Amino acid sequence: MAVALIVAAGRGERLGLDRPKALVPLRGRPMLDYSLAALRAVPDVERIVVALPADALHAAPDDVVAVPGGAQRSHSVRAALAAAPGQARDVVIVHDAARPLATAELFIQAVDALARAPAADAVISAAPVTDTIKEVSGDGRTVSRTLERARLWAVQTPQVFRRAALQRALGEASDALLAQATDDAWLIERAGGVVHVLGSDPGNLKVTTPHDLRVAELLLAEREAAGAAVFR
Repeated sequence: MAVALIVAAGRGERLGLDRPKALVPLRGRPMLDYSLAALRAVPDVERIVVALPADALHAAPDDVVAVPGGAQRSHSVRAALAAAPGQARDVVIVHDAARPLATAELFIQAVDALARAPAADAVISAAPVTDTIKEVSGDGRTVSRTLERARLWAVQTPQVFRRAALQRALGEASDALLAQATDDAWLIERAGGVVHVLGSDPGNLKVTTPHDLRVAELLLAEREAAGAAVFR
C-alpha cells in the first residue's frame, strides 16, 4: 500500500496572484489538479492527503483528505502523514503541488525503485546538475570553491519513503529543525538513513514565478498536442 502526501500550503507570493499557489489556474484548471490526476493513475496509491492553507481546505476534491498545512514545508508533511493511518511497512509518496508536470510514470518508477532497493529508506527524483556550481564566502560575492559537478544532483519531488523511516525522522525532529528542511530526504539523511536518487523527467519543473507558469502552460500544450492524456 502507498499513501501520497501533496504539499500545497504555499501562498505563492512570487506569482503575484490572490490565491494559494496550488489553486492558481494552469490551462484552465487549478495547478493541484494535475498532481492529483497523476497520482490517481498510480495503482499502488490507496489514499491521497493534501496539505492546504487552512482557509482553502474547501478546495480539495471529495476523494482526498485535506489538512491545514504548517508554517514550513516539513510541518505540512508531518500534518499530512498524521492524517493517513497505515502500517510501518507502507510506502509514502511526498510531492509538491508546485511540480504539476510530474507524470504517473515518474511516480511509478520511484515506487518501483524503492521496492528494488531493500537497503534504502527513500528514493528521490532528481536531475544531474549541468551548470558549474560555485560556493561563495560569507560576503555573498567572493567565490570560495568550485564544486565537483559530476557528483551534484538538483533534488525534486516526488520523493518516496518507507513509512517507518519518514515517521521516525519527522517525529524526532523539533519544529525548528523541520523549519530548516528544504526537503524531507534531508531529515532521513540526518538520521543516518540511506537515500537513493532516481533520474527525473526533464519536464518536471517547479512553478515559482510567472515565467515558470508560462513554461508549464507551453509544456502541457505540447503534451496535449502529442495526444498525451493528462486527465484520465
